[in-house]
Amino acid sequence: MEKVIAVVVTYNRKTLLSECITALRNQTKKLDAILVVNNGSTDGTEPWLLSQQDLFTVTQKNVGSSGGFNTAINWAYKQGYTWIWCMDDDGYPKEDALEKILEPEMDMLCLRNCAVLNKEDKKTFVWKTKQYATIDTVDCKIIKGIGHPFNGTMLNRNIVERVGLPKSKLFLWGDETEYYWRIVKGNNIPVCTITDSIHYHPAAGFTFKNDWNYYTTWKMYFYVRNRFHIHKAKYNYKLTAFINYCCFLIAMAGVIMVYQKTDRFKKLGFIFWPAADAFSNNYQATPQTILTRLSSASIISNISSVATNPFSIFRKVKTANA
Repeated sequence: MEKVIAVVVTYNRKTLLSECITALRNQTKKLDAILVVNNGSTDGTEPWLLSQQDLFTVTQKNVGSSGGFNTAINWAYKQGYTWIWCMDDDGYPKEDALEKILEPEMDMLCLRNCAVLNKEDKKTFVWKTKQYATIDTVDCKIIKGIGHPFNGTMLNRNIVERVGLPKSKLFLWGDETEYYWRIVKGNNIPVCTITDSIHYHPAAGFTFKNDWNYYTTWKMYFYVRNRFHIHKAKYNYKLTAFINYCCFLIAMAGVIMVYQKTDRFKKLGFIFWPAADAFSNNYQATPQTILTRLSSASIISNISSVATNPFSIFRKVKTANA
């Protein structure tokens, strides 16, 4: 008998998580189980989860979305579930999303995905979905060749058996894309979006063209480092992956110089660090170590500024006391 489980990875989003769980409980097709992997939340998520009698939960240290989905999919696979429905905590499925995503008769190996719509207007696609901008313009039930994990992504256990698990060491930003290409390109498994199976998600708010704070935006490290691993999954030859990654770094440098308003040269120098770690398969960096290194750069910069102009420190004190 086929069994379906929904797996949700969460970190410090108790209110949004509750919204997602409510939507899962209210599906027109009843789930066999719901698993929540809690990445060490500190906002009261764990006590709330312990009070929910119908949920399976795993609490672990914060190992990012990659570590969370590695744990979740592995747990569901080992428990013998046939279908594993994956989603983050900041989105939620429409009430008939599960029923609709399982409805089409197709190869069980096909990677199925919900249509991911903006949770505010409930019409606009959050990410580029072929030529369609809104769900109202879609003229087919199945869009082949496109999917956006992990936002209502349906995995059959046969996919996990063939491809394996998401790479837990990637932490976040690109871990789902690396897994996607490993499934689709590395194992020649088809992918599609089921257009009447809807998953609501916040609009994509971040773009690296916007000016980011050099000293606090630790996620940028993972964006640059993990891009190389995405290319290795996407392309058949290592040389092709290497060339494409180098082109990405050049483009990234161009974006920094053209679009960034603050700390251009620091940001330009920064990208060599995650790039070097990508080439050497170094996965040691954590959000805290990244922030520590960036903070150290800030301290060194301030010391250098004072050494060059000792009177600048008095101006800063005067401004602070004003």
